[in-house]
Order: sequence, then structure tokens, then C-alpha cells
Amino acid sequence: MNKFGRLLLSAGALGAAAVTYSAAIERRHWTLRQVSLPVLDEGAAPLRVLHISDLHMTPNQRSKQRWVSELVDLDPDLVVNTGDNLAHPQAVPAALRAMGPLLDRPGVFVFGSNDYFGPTAKNPARYLLPSSKTKRIHGDPLPWRDLRAAMAERGWLDATHRRHEIEVAGVRIHIAGLDDPHLHADRYDLIADPLPEDVQLRLGVTHSPEPRVLDSFAEDGYDLVLAGHTHGGQLRVPGYGALVTNCELDRDRARGASTWGERMHLHVSAGLGTSPYAPVRFACPPEATLLTLLPRSEAPAPTSGNAKTGTPFGAGEGVR
Repeated sequence: MNKFGRLLLSAGALGAAAVTYSAAIERRHWTLRQVSLPVLDEGAAPLRVLHISDLHMTPNQRSKQRWVSELVDLDPDLVVNTGDNLAHPQAVPAALRAMGPLLDRPGVFVFGSNDYFGPTAKNPARYLLPSSKTKRIHGDPLPWRDLRAAMAERGWLDATHRRHEIEVAGVRIHIAGLDDPHLHADRYDLIADPLPEDVQLRLGVTHSPEPRVLDSFAEDGYDLVLAGHTHGGQLRVPGYGALVTNCELDRDRARGASTWGERMHLHVSAGLGTSPYAPVRFACPPEATLLTLLPRSEAPAPTSGNAKTGTPFGAGEGVR
């Protein structure tokens, strides 16, 4: 075999190894991220917020269900779910098994496109195109109403085009959310009333972190917006980062904490799942994030872009 042939063989073997790792190992490497963000008004006690997103659950994903259910051991004060929970028409029981213990904690949620519609096979090259130039392809309708009813029955608040005021761990919070901007289903005008003055945290919730909705939240004076959808890029190149975000958000913000505008903070979860038709992750393990929210004077503001640290742990291991 000549030198060129050996090079091709080596490249093929390396590519096969990368695909095997991405599909068989990393996409099940459940990871906890921990972030501290200075977003609370002065005098507020620290608040522990668990951010979960993009479960893309199918009935047989037992490892994911166990790991997510064990996140209750983190003792969060509030759980925020930013959508895309389902990837199968029979996945509602599996999603509820995963979230079961967390549903006993205060929680809030919005849905994403893959709560409403099932996944479909797509040409991966379409994700390299600008979001505005891709045609959305919807799968069969999913039983999102059943999931919404079960979550609401356990006490979680549906923030879809709604405003809520709650008190958690002594912190007064105003929460408002949108339907999925990726579907152009968002109606910011429905939540655009002036913010209350007697709260210590103004929290926005959306599935897709489209800049147009982030601008609206920032202009209205929100302290923090939580979002998902991007999968952190799902395939990341070391030293370069995410190839795409699948929305209009810039690549540097595909996962993690950043600032938006003069004072608002943004956290984008890389999520816990993938489409069944693209079951790979590379340099971007599935994740949930424990956010410790602090008064603004107690920590320096993170710089724009990724500003978090990560601690991986496996199902069954301690998380404190």
C-alpha cells in the first residue's frame, strides 16, 4: 500500500472511531454544569435553579431517565424546563419518569417544536445553512397536551405567553415565557406589560434563543433568560466551538452563560438529548445545569460567550 493509501485508511479509521465515540459514548455521558450568576436584587438570598432542556425522550432511554430523576438530590429551589421533551408519540410516561421527583419542587416550563411535532429524517447539511433559509419540516403531532396536563397537575407553572409571580426560598420572582420562537409562535406582546417593582428576580423563559426575543426581554428589564434548542451545537470542533446553533443566535453563545445588552444575563442549555435520526454528540456532552443565582454585588458579571465550568458525573453517583 502506498503512502496515500495508508493516509486514506488512517483517515477512515479515525472518522469511524469518532462516529462510534459520538454515538455510543458521548451522547450518554450525562454531565452536570454548575454556574453562578449575579442577577438578583440586593438583599435577596442565593437561589438554586436547575435548568433542564431538550430531553428528546424515547420510551427506552432508561439511563437518561434515571440520571434526570436523580437530579432532585441537588436540592434545587426551582426547576426550569425549556422544552423539547419528546421524541416519540409514546414518550410522555418516560418523560414523567425522568422528571418525576423534580415535579415535587417548584417548577416552570415552556415547550419547543419537538413537544408539538415528532422528529423526522433530515439531510444533516441543511443545518449548515442560515436558519432563515431552511424550510421547517414537521413530523407527526405529539401528545404535548398530555404532558402539559401532567406537569401542571403536579404544580409546575406553564409560562407559555403567561406571567407569574411566585416566591421561592424567600426570593420573589416574576416569570414570563414564550411559545417557541423557532416556530414563529412567539407573541411577546402578550407578556409585555410593565414589570412589577416588588420582585427580586425577573426571569424570562423561551425554547429557542432568537435574538429578536432576547432583545425584547432585555429592553423590558429582565435580569435573566433561560433557553435551550441549540444542543450546544451538538457537534463542536475543539478550539473552534459550535458549527451551528440552528437559530439566529451567534455560535459563541451556543451553550452556557453570557450577557445580553447592558445588564441581562442569558443561559443556553446544551440539552440532554438528540433527535433519533442524528444520535451523535461530539465535544458537547448532554447536560443539565445547576445555576446559583446571587445578588449583583456578590460576583463579577461573566464575559460575553461561554462562561461556565462543568463537572461530569454518571447515573447513580453522588451529585452534591
